[in-house]
Amino acid sequence: MDRKKAQIVEGIVSVVVNALLFVVKFWVGIRTGSIALVADAWHTMSDSLTSIFVVFAAKLASKKPDKEHPFGHGRWELISAIIVAFILVFIGYEFLTGSIERFQNRESVTYGTIAIVITAVSIVIKELLAQYGFYIGRKTNNPVVTADGWHSRSDALSSVVVLAGIVITKFFPGFWWMDSVLGIFCALAIFYAAFQIMKDSITRMLGEEPDAEFIEELDGELDKIYDKDLKLHHLHLHNYISHKELTLHIRLDGTMSVEEGHKIASQIEQMIKQKFDMDATIHIEPL
Repeated sequence: MDRKKAQIVEGIVSVVVNALLFVVKFWVGIRTGSIALVADAWHTMSDSLTSIFVVFAAKLASKKPDKEHPFGHGRWELISAIIVAFILVFIGYEFLTGSIERFQNRESVTYGTIAIVITAVSIVIKELLAQYGFYIGRKTNNPVVTADGWHSRSDALSSVVVLAGIVITKFFPGFWWMDSVLGIFCALAIFYAAFQIMKDSITRMLGEEPDAEFIEELDGELDKIYDKDLKLHHLHLHNYISHKELTLHIRLDGTMSVEEGHKIASQIEQMIKQKFDMDATIHIEPL
């Protein structure tokens, strides 16, 4: 799956679908006089704006390395994911404060049948968009697309709150507070999603320790090149998204010539490039 193309397609699909949903939700909100549905419509429009940003991020991240940025521009994806996470925090905050204010004012929700139908359809479509974003994010290991998926999930959650308020208050008029309580829970879920996106992106930007599975696989490949234990240690992964750098230390026989050690190190670097698509820098230590 082509990383740039997949990200652009996901962004365009999200923009088009969200724009159509906005028009329908806004029309229903105005027709029924529902402030909540109008607000939910603008929440959907914010998804379109974020997805436009996702498309621009794909363009920036795909730029080739240059003199000022020798490792490429792939980290624009991480920066974009962090910005999307901040947008989610803002949406969650607005969701939280709105729910608390509604609870304090003892506001109840009353909607017609058309509002129920449109809200239910919106939930299904937004969850499908979220799953699409998660799928593309997993396939391309792309944090900004995953973040966009969570943005779609946050809109689905807001619509769930609206629909739950409709159904519950319809059958239990005394449960006027249910819409507010569900809104608070959904806000907390959005905060958690934003935290996970930020944590993952910042960890990648700061530098990662390769996981145990990768080290084990690398050790197995080293055994094919050199029949003795190289005492692999000090592994550090520098993730530039479109380009990855791996630094590591190995130990060789101290009586070995510089030329022999260099040959072994070069073979390992070539193997890492071919097998793991990483540029490796190896430091040799004597046993």
